[in-house]
Amino acid sequence: MMPRVLPAVPGGRPILVWARALPPGAEKQLRYLAAQPYVVEHVAAMPDLHVASGIAVGTVFATDHHVVPGALGGDLGCGVSAWRFPLTEGLPGRDVLERVLARLAEVVPVGDAVHRGKGLPLPAALASPPLSTRKLCHAWERLAPRHLGTLGGGNHFLELDRDAEGALWLLLHTGSRGVGAAIADHHGRVARALGEGHLPALSLHTDEGAACLADTQWACRFARANRDTLAARALAVLEDALGVAAEPGSAVDVHHNHVAREVHAGREVWVHRKGAVGLQAGERGLIPGSMGTASYVVEGLGEPRAFGSCSHGAGRVLTRTEARARIRPAALEQALRRVVYERGRTAALVEEAPAAYRDITEVLEDEADLVRPLVRLTPLAVLKG
Repeated sequence: MMPRVLPAVPGGRPILVWARALPPGAEKQLRYLAAQPYVVEHVAAMPDLHVASGIAVGTVFATDHHVVPGALGGDLGCGVSAWRFPLTEGLPGRDVLERVLARLAEVVPVGDAVHRGKGLPLPAALASPPLSTRKLCHAWERLAPRHLGTLGGGNHFLELDRDAEGALWLLLHTGSRGVGAAIADHHGRVARALGEGHLPALSLHTDEGAACLADTQWACRFARANRDTLAARALAVLEDALGVAAEPGSAVDVHHNHVAREVHAGREVWVHRKGAVGLQAGERGLIPGSMGTASYVVEGLGEPRAFGSCSHGAGRVLTRTEARARIRPAALEQALRRVVYERGRTAALVEEAPAAYRDITEVLEDEADLVRPLVRLTPLAVLKG
């Protein structure tokens, strides 16, 4: 669909919306952001837009020389990875999937669980990052080894899917865990004390802004390392169960809470994405649905009006509180009757029920000028955080 244009408020920037339904609360957040003095060009709203703390999930905007900590979310560098397994003897049956899921639950800490003791050894490149404060350095030393290779909670997941050709896919969604949260919290407090605008931004011409950007980039590196570590464990489980390794060159990884230096409208800007994926034209990405609906491997179209962005998922239509109040466990069991999952957690998982999310097909229709779907992935088994 062509984006709708919300007229700019006096002194503000226009808003381009790819969502067919614009939640009133999210529209208020978009207008608030568009009125900030550091925003350049326009604000872009993805089709999975929904209200969140600070700014709406699904928001993309650019600045000339500012970083906005409150516009990136607390899970810096959060993203999705995928690998393809070319099977020759058909998909595994439910009994095999149940055993695989149980084994994954043994080797991957989920929810609030972290590694005990000293945790895992960090990659050499992440062992002692030059973070901007001694407190953050101590937080990294304490948290990073214990949180590396952990899934976290909420909408984070490990998932086994199938494609139309009968191949199996591993998908995983997680981020920077406690490390990113500590960095985001610190720079959010600095911005509230010293920043510019009502949604405080830090100039990159200041020490505070430069420190925020550098620390945020370290959080994104940790998020990627976390996904890679999780993947190594999960891929080993699958290779042992299936007798086949992941297809070389099949890996895809994208992150959706970050800031990046890019060229748009003929100039270099800092693009902020909260719950949105940046894809160059021809670059592959991932757009997950829900634990009971399809996900997609997509190809970016590089739409300049969206700053080369697309949705990061289906997008919530119910808050977690609303989902707990409206969705019964029996309804979730029915929706997931063809999916292997931890049935003992059904009551807790209603927050992640398909009914709490937008229809992924409609989301893709709304961003037809942003991405091209390449592969449809149907869920077979899901381990939730």
